[in-house]
Amino acid sequence: MSTSPPKPEVVLKGVPASPGVTHGQAFVFLQKELEIPYYQIEKAQLPAEIKRFEQAIAQTRGQISKLRAEVAERLGEQEAQIFDAHLLVLEDIALIDETIRAVTDSGHNVEYCYHTVAKRYMDALGKIDDEYIKERMTDIRDVTRRMLHNLLGHTAATLARLSGQRVIVSEDLTPSETASLDKGGVLGLVTNVGSQTSHAVIMARSLQIPAVVGLHDVTDQVENGDYILVDGYEGLVILHPTEPTLARYGRIQERRRDIRKVIDAVIALPAETKDGTVLRLVANINGPEDLPDVRRFHAEGVGLYRTESLFIQRQVYPPEEEQFDAYRAVVEGLRPQTVVVRTLDLGGDKQVGWIPMTHSENNPFMGFRAIRFCLEHRDLFREQLRAILRASAFGTVKIMYPMISGVNELIQANVVLTEAKRELRTRNQAFDDDVEVGAMIEIPSAAWTADQLADHCSFFSIGTNDLIQYLLAVDRVNDRVAHLYEPSHPAVLRAIKHVVDAARTHGLDVCVCGEMAGDPLFAPLLFGFGVDDLSLSPSGLPEVKYLLRSTTRERMEALAASALQQSDPQNTLALLRRFYAEHMGELARPDLSP
Repeated sequence: MSTSPPKPEVVLKGVPASPGVTHGQAFVFLQKELEIPYYQIEKAQLPAEIKRFEQAIAQTRGQISKLRAEVAERLGEQEAQIFDAHLLVLEDIALIDETIRAVTDSGHNVEYCYHTVAKRYMDALGKIDDEYIKERMTDIRDVTRRMLHNLLGHTAATLARLSGQRVIVSEDLTPSETASLDKGGVLGLVTNVGSQTSHAVIMARSLQIPAVVGLHDVTDQVENGDYILVDGYEGLVILHPTEPTLARYGRIQERRRDIRKVIDAVIALPAETKDGTVLRLVANINGPEDLPDVRRFHAEGVGLYRTESLFIQRQVYPPEEEQFDAYRAVVEGLRPQTVVVRTLDLGGDKQVGWIPMTHSENNPFMGFRAIRFCLEHRDLFREQLRAILRASAFGTVKIMYPMISGVNELIQANVVLTEAKRELRTRNQAFDDDVEVGAMIEIPSAAWTADQLADHCSFFSIGTNDLIQYLLAVDRVNDRVAHLYEPSHPAVLRAIKHVVDAARTHGLDVCVCGEMAGDPLFAPLLFGFGVDDLSLSPSGLPEVKYLLRSTTRERMEALAASALQQSDPQNTLALLRRFYAEHMGELARPDLSP
């Protein structure tokens, strides 16, 4: 009796989404496209058809609310808030009204009308080249699919019961599907699409399930029952792993657990070098829901409070009072630590319903967004500034303008801030009249005129993600050119050093708040350049802090000087890897060692 030869080992590279290593048999979970019926409704039956729609909304609302309560009990309030966004989608007035109008005007069945209207919304959002919007698209699909199941009287497929432990392989997973996972039955998650900040991934991390996303066509390459290994640290999926591969990963996993224990032991210790130089590590957050992580990882304040989520989740511009409540919750919750609030970075590629846009843009990343949008819609800008200023009465706040390209924009933004202060004085509402104002340096024109910008602000914050993208003309989410996105490129390092030098000459502090700040390879380099603060994801703080406590100011400055002499980005990267390995010693992670 002949046996088929073993399948060859195949290594696939994706996006690391939830840390951990696991291996086991695959369960390929493919959601079938719903068949939407299409038929005419008698005019006399239209009220009953609309009533059926309203009943489906109520049924869906009950299901989402129940799921929210279960997640809150199982994972906590922060994860449960994901389903608040689902309720907002479900109750969207525009979507509901358009569906009812379509039923009334066309006389077609409500499933068809709802599906058509929702698809039009999703098609419009799908054209927006923005990661946050793409992530929220999954939420909209989740709610829409649940509604259609209820209208059709179907029961949606779930992952609540699996026969044995499996690695889930899917096109994508919605938050509802992830929430239904039986942690005891799910070893890992692997998807074609998705990002590190999608709601499903956030829940996977809370469940401590290793996950890799963004593998493009993994569902075409894996069959049910195939043995696969998931490396959620490096974003690798290995099909048909060999015995030596499994043994090697067993050793790596054990080593990582030991490393994590040692690194986590420094969480509560100061961020200072061996020679006593005190450094500052602060956090990037999206709102009050991130406060537990800021405290848990002992961040020394917030270096970047992204305010966009408050606006994108709404179908109308959030009023000043609602904005104030969100800002105050963060500022008061972290007092006396400083909170740097970035004003609205919206518009262009992030077109939500309430934005009065006049036309689409071929290149939205270089278009009508951020401070450009705010300066054209000064009433909205002033309203946000009033809310931030009012929050400054409850703690230490700094205001930061995004995408500043030159002095004129900075001056205009400060004029609007002065107007907002005057309006608050008229109302007799308290605020910090000495609140500091900063400019984000994320456009090359701002980097090379930093000395001029310094005369009109109190600090700089270098947004390396966009700065690298603009300096190197590389769209980092474009698979064809993403390999050219190199933080170690000489142009990037020289631009950062130029900004820091300009700030020093004018007595300004400099923070770095892009992905470079949270990378343990680049953190000592940035401090070596003379950066004052690094603002990063709270979960990245322990490793960066451990590394900084293992070196000295002098050694970081020597590293920076050497890096500036390199012409090849790969040579610079090798230099940073050697520095990392030398200072982490036996704790050097395998993926960052030379």
